[in-house]
Amino acid sequence: MKILYICTHNRCRSILSEAMTNQLAGDIIEARSAGSQPVGEVHPLSLKYLAQNDISISGLQSQSWDDFESFQPDLVITVCDSAAGETCPLYFSDSLKVHWGLSDPSKVVGDSVKIEQAFLACIAEIAERVSKLRTIASQNHTSKKELKQALAEIGAV
Repeated sequence: MKILYICTHNRCRSILSEAMTNQLAGDIIEARSAGSQPVGEVHPLSLKYLAQNDISISGLQSQSWDDFESFQPDLVITVCDSAAGETCPLYFSDSLKVHWGLSDPSKVVGDSVKIEQAFLACIAEIAERVSKLRTIASQNHTSKKELKQALAEIGAV
């Protein structure tokens, strides 16, 4: 199964999701991330907290969804509300689309402990969802309808 995570700027939540998916389910899921308006750099705290949790940060970069025309994902997951409201490029038309609506830890204001807690909570939420996605991907659903139903049952739609 191929998954493309989309967030408007592709610097935090989509990057976290890509890295976590490839680490926890890379044997059966190929994950990438992109943005509709990428800022061109990964948020430094995304890299810090991934590395701190022994999640590979190799190859992570902020890039445009235009760079993924040939990727042909089975599943496109938006992780921010603004990206969920955008019209995806035509070349994703065959992909199943779902929305996760993750809170943005990069927007948390406060001391370093509060910010770290926000990142770690987001990473934990992604890990839980990826675990469920891994189970779904291993079941080899034969149709989009079956896949969408399985995703709905874990609350990822």
